[in-house]
Amino acid sequence: MFIPGLVSITFRRLGPAEVVRLVAQAGLRTIEWGGDVHVPPGDLARAREVRQLTADAGLTVAAYGSYYRAGTGKAPAFAAVLDSATALGAGVIRVWAGERGSAETDAAGRAAVADDLRRAGELAAAAGIRLALEWHGNTLTDTLASALALVRATGLPPAALGFYWQPSVNRPAAVCREELAAIQARLVHLHAFHWQGHERLPLADGDGVWPEYLRQAAGTGRDHAVLLEFVRNDDPEQFLADAKTLIRWLGAEAGRG
Repeated sequence: MFIPGLVSITFRRLGPAEVVRLVAQAGLRTIEWGGDVHVPPGDLARAREVRQLTADAGLTVAAYGSYYRAGTGKAPAFAAVLDSATALGAGVIRVWAGERGSAETDAAGRAAVADDLRRAGELAAAAGIRLALEWHGNTLTDTLASALALVRATGLPPAALGFYWQPSVNRPAAVCREELAAIQARLVHLHAFHWQGHERLPLADGDGVWPEYLRQAAGTGRDHAVLLEFVRNDDPEQFLADAKTLIRWLGAEAGRG
C-alpha cells in the first residue's frame, strides 16, 4: 500500500503547525519531518511537540529526514539524531552516504562511510528504527553499483538499512526504472517530484513516467510512503495541485491490485 505525504522541508519557511494544516488540507496522510528546520536534532521538546501536532491532525510521521552524513565526522552527531527520531515517533531515519560522489571517494573514504552506517544502523535497530539512505548525487548512492556495494559493505540486513528512491536527475526514465527494480528488497519510501533538467515542473507533467515507477514499487508487496518534494516555486497552491495528482496516481495503482 502507498501512503501519500509530504517532505516538510518543501516548506522550510512555514512552521510545523502550518505544514500540518497544509498536509491535512491536501488530503495527504503522512509527513517526513526535516531535521534542518522543523525538528532540529537534539531538541527533544520540539520533536515531542511536532509529534503531537501530527497526531492531533490524524496524520502519521513517515520518517525523520535527518541531514546526518555518514563517515564525515561532521555535525549533527548521530546520538542527537536518534534521540530526536525517537521523541518524534519516527520508525525511519533518512541519512546521507557521505558528502562526495563515488568517483571522488577513495577506498578509505568508502570504508569510513560503511563503518559509520553500520554503527548508526545497529544503534537505530536497537531503538526499533530503520536507517534509509537518500538516493542522491554527490554521495555514494550516486550510481546503482556504488549504492549496492555500499550496503553490502555495511553487512546490515534490509530491515536495518534501506533506501529512499527518487528519479535521478537527468537520467532517462528507463535507467531510473532499472535502479528502482534493483533496490526493491531495500526500498523504504519514495520522494515524488518531476523535473526537466533542474527546472521544477508540476507533478502532473510526470504522467508519462510516474505511474510506471509506482507499479514497480508496488511489486515489493510492502507499504511505502510516497512523499511530495520540490514543489514548483515553493508554492502552496502548486502543492495542493500536486497532491491531487499524487492521490489520483495512487488511486489508479490501488485499482490495479
